[in-house]
Amino acid sequence: MKAFQTLDFDTAPVLRDVALPTPGPHEVGIRIAACGLNFADLLMAQGKYQDCPPLPFTLGLELAGTITSLGDGVSGLSPGMRVAVYSGQGGLAEHGVFDAARCVPLPDAMPFEDAAAFQIAYGTSHLALDHRARLQPGETLLVLGAAGGVGLTAVEIGKRMGARVIACARGADKLETAKAAGADHLIDSDTGDLRDAVKALGGADVVYDPVGGDLFTAAMRATRPGGRIIVVGFASGTVPPIAANHLMVKNIDVLGLYWGGYLKFAPDVLTDSLSTLMGWYATGGLRPHISHVLPLDRAAEGLELLRSRRSTGKVVITP
Repeated sequence: MKAFQTLDFDTAPVLRDVALPTPGPHEVGIRIAACGLNFADLLMAQGKYQDCPPLPFTLGLELAGTITSLGDGVSGLSPGMRVAVYSGQGGLAEHGVFDAARCVPLPDAMPFEDAAAFQIAYGTSHLALDHRARLQPGETLLVLGAAGGVGLTAVEIGKRMGARVIACARGADKLETAKAAGADHLIDSDTGDLRDAVKALGGADVVYDPVGGDLFTAAMRATRPGGRIIVVGFASGTVPPIAANHLMVKNIDVLGLYWGGYLKFAPDVLTDSLSTLMGWYATGGLRPHISHVLPLDRAAEGLELLRSRRSTGKVVITP
């Protein structure tokens, strides 16, 4: 079978032939239909992610497909079932073997492409806004990187939770994408001063930040007293320093959110969140925005779309 693998951290990942895997105890074999790309894939390919597997490894953190085989001890799943999996690796391949406990059965009406684009982006935003920040109806939510994979879902979920949403993104086209997802106010990160623009709108109660860098600092200065800032990632490439005296004087909370980490210390929180999100999808409340769908032999092109920020929403690879 074909797999898109990182062989070492000094060279680009390559598509290569590898042996078809066989599921062990409590594992399932899956014929992969779609894999959602994430910024974390770029970090993993460079050895800079917090959960890098041993070399060589197949990239692709989240996938959807059809179960083809079961290992010993698997119950509640059967060959032919359509599932989504947060795998942590292995999604950019034609087949894979994954922990059965990570399989989430799909609604009948959910295409594989939507399923592959769903878990990390929507799961991150829902846990961040609901579980961590306790976003309330009527509060003002500022979303940085609002047209990206997780940012766009934060706009959508924040609006669904009753917030007034300020979307910050780069360029008119990306801002239009955020507006279509429900944003009430738009700020172009390439023009003007973010702090002044947000303060002119009354400030932010909650800041959702997958970008970091200077935008974090500007957003923190525009956060209202008693506000919360959720640190989701650092797409800018810069981890910002945090002025603790500002937090003290304004009574601001800075909250970290690593979605995959919940599998290790509170898996029920993640499972309950996904159940809620799947229910919203089934009733038509959520629809992933996918800007590009590419075949497996163009996986490198898909990663470049993320690196150059030329995509909106999600990029999906279809083996």
